Amino acid sequence: MEKMPILGIVVPAFNEEVVINTSAKRLFEKMQQMMAAQIISEQSFILFIDDGSSDNTWKYIQHLCNKSQDKPQDKILANFFKGIKLSKNFGHQNALLSGLHYLTDKVDVVISIDVDLQQDIGAMDEFIQQYQLGCDIVYGVRHHRESDSSFKKFTALSFYTLMKWCGINVIKNHADYRLLSNKVLRTLKNFKEHNLFLRGLLANIGFKHSTVYHHVYKRELGSSKYSLKKMLALAIDGITSFTVAPVRFITMVGGLIFVFSFFMIGYILLMTFNGHVVPGWASTVIPIYFIGGIQLISLGVVGEYIGKIYMETKARPAYIIEEIS
Repeated sequence: MEKMPILGIVVPAFNEEVVINTSAKRLFEKMQQMMAAQIISEQSFILFIDDGSSDNTWKYIQHLCNKSQDKPQDKILANFFKGIKLSKNFGHQNALLSGLHYLTDKVDVVISIDVDLQQDIGAMDEFIQQYQLGCDIVYGVRHHRESDSSFKKFTALSFYTLMKWCGINVIKNHADYRLLSNKVLRTLKNFKEHNLFLRGLLANIGFKHSTVYHHVYKRELGSSKYSLKKMLALAIDGITSFTVAPVRFITMVGGLIFVFSFFMIGYILLMTFNGHVVPGWASTVIPIYFIGGIQLISLGVVGEYIGKIYMETKARPAYIIEEIS
């Protein structure tokens, strides 16, 4: 009989006191069902990561991990939950990374999922099946985006289109719901980069992988903490961490403007010789604004890359663990 893997479920959370207990109950029930079906080992557990929350998120996580041992049921529950508190808000990707690093060599497989459990936890059975078939990475990909607003659908489509245009290998409609084997966890520890984009990183490190399609449901409690600002920051990190396409695009635009300037010079000389020059500020101001805008955009893109280099050379830790429960 094939050995049942020890599973660690990693759940990053930021200001999620409203959903912690509900999510913990659902994950606990799911894990019990998987144990009863002999899909995973009874040593499996759930790890919550508090990403520097300012509410009672950590208090609720501690309560899950340190229930009274007087009651047998509470003792069982306490063994199912572990918690890590980060010293401040390091961002979703770094919070997730802290959990992956912590679980390296402690489990056979890890499944990461968002704390709101909008992703279908029923797909975890198939995740494990794909692992048993030899896959080290299993991507959870959503069937559709019907639960998203029109704005989110548009931004998501734009994101994947831009990634493809830049030549970055990412799995379309895959977020951070995935399974990773311990072999992959060990490999991840070799990557020391500060600007982390796990979706791109995992898609480019190799290993046998597969895809499991799942449904995404509307959030029942609380509201998403993943703001537009954070989504844009993630997109910028993804692009600048894996490609220099924006810098090359600047070079192409500069070359086109350079060629266009020769046509403009020829046109101006022709009009001068024919005596058709009309005095006016438009012919002077418009090129100034155009070239000036291009220069500022170019400086911004180059500055973004220089900023990334600056942060990488400092070699500061991606996260700091304050407490483990």
